[in-house]
Amino acid sequence: MIDFLCESLNTDYLTPYLNSLEPNFTNGVNFAIIGSATLPRYVPFSLFVQVSQFLRFRYRSPALMLNGYKDLVGDEDFENALYTIDIGQNDLAASFDNLTYSQVIERIPSFITEIKNAIWNIYEKGGKKFWVHNTGPLGCLPQKLALLARNATELDEHGCLQPLNNAAKTFNAQLRVLCEQLRRELINVTIVYVDIYSIKYDLIANAPNYGFESPLMACCGNGGPPYNYNANINCGRTGYTVCHEGSKFISWDGVHYTEAANAIFASKILSTHYSTPQLSFNFFCNNM
Repeated sequence: MIDFLCESLNTDYLTPYLNSLEPNFTNGVNFAIIGSATLPRYVPFSLFVQVSQFLRFRYRSPALMLNGYKDLVGDEDFENALYTIDIGQNDLAASFDNLTYSQVIERIPSFITEIKNAIWNIYEKGGKKFWVHNTGPLGCLPQKLALLARNATELDEHGCLQPLNNAAKTFNAQLRVLCEQLRRELINVTIVYVDIYSIKYDLIANAPNYGFESPLMACCGNGGPPYNYNANINCGRTGYTVCHEGSKFISWDGVHYTEAANAIFASKILSTHYSTPQLSFNFFCNNM
C-alpha cells in the first residue's frame, strides 16, 4: 500500500533502511521488515529494533550531512516528516498459534504499549506528524482459514473466522484509544488513525462489486478451493500453482494481498472516509 500512497504524491518509493547499495534517503526511509511484530522486543526486527534503527539514523544522518555526505535527511526534514506506523497483525497471528482466545486478548495491551513507546520515542526526537493504521481482518486470511477453521459456527456470514476478527477489533479499539490519548498528551502533534480493518473487510465482503472472485482463496499456493493454501507447499515452494488472473484475486499467497487489492486499499485510504481526523494524505506535504 505504501507504494501506491507514494505514487499519489508523485514521489519516489521509500528506500529500505537496510539497503546497502547507494541508498537515497532524501524521499524517506522504510524501516519495515517482513514478519515484524511488536513483541518480543529484542528479536530482529521487532518494532523496538526498528525504532532503535531510526534513532541511530536520526542521530547520524544530520551529522554526516555536515561532513559532506549526500542523499540523507537533515534535522528540519525529520521534524517535517510523516511517520507511518502499521504493525500488530503478526503479533495476533503468532499468538493464536499457541494461545486461547482469552489469552490472546490479555496480550493485546502489551502490543499497544510497544506502539505507544515507539510514537513517544519518535516524538521526543522531533516527530510531530503520525499516520497510524489499525490491523486488518486476520480471520479472513486464507492461511488462517486453512489452518484453523475447524467449526462452521466460528465463521461469519462471509466465511471469516470470528474469533480472529474479534481479536483484531479489540486490538483496533485499544489502538484508537491510544491515538486519542496521545493527541491530548503530545504538544503540536497530528495523529491520523486509519481504519484499515473496515477497508479490507469491505473488499472481502463485497468482492464481486469490485470485480474480484473467490475472496478467501489465495492466487499463489496449493490445494485448490476453498483456500488454495497448504502449509507444506505454500507459494514459491515446489508444487505450488499460480492463478491465471491475479487481478481477480484479493489474496496473493494466503497472507499478503495482491497488487490489485492493495491499489483499492490505497484509494480508500486516500478518500479520507476511513481516517480520524479526516485529513488528506497530501495535507502533510502542503504543511511543511
